[in-house]
Amino acid sequence: DCDTQGRKSCFSSPSLPHHAMKLNIAYPEYRSQQIIEIDDEKKLRIFYDKRISEEVAADVLGEEFKGYVLKITGGHDKQGFGMKQGVLLNHRTRLLLDGTTGQYHPKRDGARKRKSVRGCIVGNDLSCINLVIVKRGPTDIPKLTDKASDRPSTRGPKRANHIRAVWGLSKTEDVRKYVVRRKIPGKDGKPDQFKSPKIQRLITPVMRARKAHRLAVKRQRYEKATAEAAEYAKVVAQKRQQTRAALLSKKKAATSERKSVKATSTKKQ
Repeated sequence: DCDTQGRKSCFSSPSLPHHAMKLNIAYPEYRSQQIIEIDDEKKLRIFYDKRISEEVAADVLGEEFKGYVLKITGGHDKQGFGMKQGVLLNHRTRLLLDGTTGQYHPKRDGARKRKSVRGCIVGNDLSCINLVIVKRGPTDIPKLTDKASDRPSTRGPKRANHIRAVWGLSKTEDVRKYVVRRKIPGKDGKPDQFKSPKIQRLITPVMRARKAHRLAVKRQRYEKATAEAAEYAKVVAQKRQQTRAALLSKKKAATSERKSVKATSTKKQ
């Protein structure tokens, strides 16, 4: 469409025909997410002209949404261009991005690129809107806010100090007893299995032995280097002493020869 109609029509805000829009609703407390498709424009009008991070009462969406308040966190249009916070437009535009505000990852420092982004104001050209439930209503929504949708995280902390911080343990207590374990039911009559993450930065006797070995090797290298340096200094001093002695003896020989030559010349005279 952009190539046939021109760039101006592509990035303006034309009166588009109505189409179905998807609402990607998330409930962070239960870690649940549900996508619903709405074809009724009257229900979608509550989101029009709203910006990212604004809250909207969702009573119009249906009886199950009575009392719910949704917060707009983003979305994208039919061509897949994502909404960008701070761009106060309800259509697409081209911005010169340097990678500090997202939607562009430069391959080298100082690189900039002009890219198409969607404004942060909701319009009828969007294909999907991302929403987050900030206030629950009296009724539960299936697969979203009901008890069956509450899926607690089975992943706990892995680092030893983080495990101690969660359980309030001291450094002398064994953290291996407090790591989060996940139960895997056995198949075909086999017993259940439990999986747990590998604890990071755990101080074990093996680690202490390896550290002691590293320190011992380091100490041995230092002692060896010190002994070799002392021996080398001794050899250099001895060599310097021998060189100096040879030089002095050579000077003495030259002086005595000079004196003998002078004595013989005086006798001849």
